[in-house]
Amino acid sequence: MEKQKPYALVTGASSGIGWHISEALAKRGYHIMAVSNQRAQLDELKKHLEQQYPVTVSLLDIDLSQDGSADQVFDYCRKQHFEIEVLVNNAGMLVFSNIVQIDYSRMNAILVLHMVTPALLCRLFAEEMVMKRKGFILNVASISAVMPYPGISLYGPTKAFVWNYTRAFRTEMKYKGVKVTCLVPGATATALYDTQHINISFLMKLGIFKKPHAVAQAGMKALFKGREVCIPGFMNKLIVRLFPLIPRGLIDLIYRKTNLVKSR
Repeated sequence: MEKQKPYALVTGASSGIGWHISEALAKRGYHIMAVSNQRAQLDELKKHLEQQYPVTVSLLDIDLSQDGSADQVFDYCRKQHFEIEVLVNNAGMLVFSNIVQIDYSRMNAILVLHMVTPALLCRLFAEEMVMKRKGFILNVASISAVMPYPGISLYGPTKAFVWNYTRAFRTEMKYKGVKVTCLVPGATATALYDTQHINISFLMKLGIFKKPHAVAQAGMKALFKGREVCIPGFMNKLIVRLFPLIPRGLIDLIYRKTNLVKSR
């Protein structure tokens, strides 16, 4: 019997970077295990990929911001006998708000989605990869990881966890046949941003926003080359180096002028 092709599991596969990562993996011959809580978009992804490539796309409609979701994903793959050779933790949620103004349940969901679920998925699937001495894991962070600024008080620090967790995890996996890479994109033209308030097309022309396809391609290239980190774009590399040097006093001043004064 012909050996079954391995699967690539992509969270947040229904749109943006996750959609294009799924396509890049399908091009490489991987069957796709697409995970998201956007069923209609998942159906579109399945139709598109199976028409374009000789692969099977399996779908799992699940909210990864809920406790226990990592176990549910892992158990589903085991029941289906899917051999997961590539794991991509991409699912994310962006909220611009002060901490005390964020709904409590929504705040908990972001913490689970960005930290608990990807960390546990790494734990569960890497164990099987180590046994086979082969596997690839891509965790998607953000350049906001170096920007613990007001307004993105949840997004930046949780992405900092992803970055640091991936670095440590990579060291543990380095000599066990599993390649681990952290993708650190800057602003990307995805559904995370409110297009009613942000002119993404104009910002893309200025080079401030990058196309999700380009970010996905850069991430895939880095992963299969075994690189530790991938920061697509010269400006983003510069931001990662320079933004931590901005004095906290300046950040406080800007915040006071743009928020506290308005609230009086």
